[in-house]
Amino acid sequence: MKKNVDFKNCSFFEGTDAAFTMIAVQGGTFNMGSDEYRDEKPIHKVKLGAFWMGQHLVTQAVWKKVMNGANPSYFKGDNRPVEQISWNTIVNDFLPQLNELTQNDRPKDTQFCLPTEAQWEYAARGGVQEQKPSFIYAGGDKLDDVGWYHKNNHGETKPVGLKLPNLLDLYDMSGNVFEWCSDFYSPYKDVVDRDLQGVRRDVEKAVGGGARRVVRGGYWDFDAHDCRVSNRDHDPPADSLRAIGFRLSLFSIFSV
Repeated sequence: MKKNVDFKNCSFFEGTDAAFTMIAVQGGTFNMGSDEYRDEKPIHKVKLGAFWMGQHLVTQAVWKKVMNGANPSYFKGDNRPVEQISWNTIVNDFLPQLNELTQNDRPKDTQFCLPTEAQWEYAARGGVQEQKPSFIYAGGDKLDDVGWYHKNNHGETKPVGLKLPNLLDLYDMSGNVFEWCSDFYSPYKDVVDRDLQGVRRDVEKAVGGGARRVVRGGYWDFDAHDCRVSNRDHDPPADSLRAIGFRLSLFSIFSV
């Protein structure tokens, strides 16, 4: 992270119903993946620079503020995660408008993005505070304590922040809704290099699974096993499903 970036937690839209906080995540090296399933193998070391991660999933209140009152969500509620939004809409419409609205409030030389898959897993595991061995879910080994899934969801999404946070004070990274990441999906065996923001350098090889984008974290009607921090899934970027929302990342526009 460049020295002219003020690296601490930061908040936006303060004093409104759409207020949200970005948590400062120190960079470091972690073991990404697991031995559970083929697309989670091999476990491999990834080094990341510092970045910020949204403390909560993007809520419907935030979405409405940025998107002039529009709310495509199936399960309505200002403090519930926004869903039924496509990767394409987030990247092409929401993020440019959010960056314009916050251009005078963000730390210098930063921009809002979708997290890379590596940033997402690193943050879910607790970053440099990662447990040894790490938790199964984001914040603990008992999903009922930290997330909403098919045994406790009552057939719907839940307002953000009701369960326990993880070690970085991030909420709902296991369950509630899937979270779009910036990456194309492909097996880890095809990944040979990432930069310090977790962006794949070999991106031309990253389309082995087609044009699908990575989603992480599981959702409200998934089994507990599928809400593990290492679990991976993917969807076409045009899909708008009630199972998928997103979380913001904020990082320097310069390489670290």
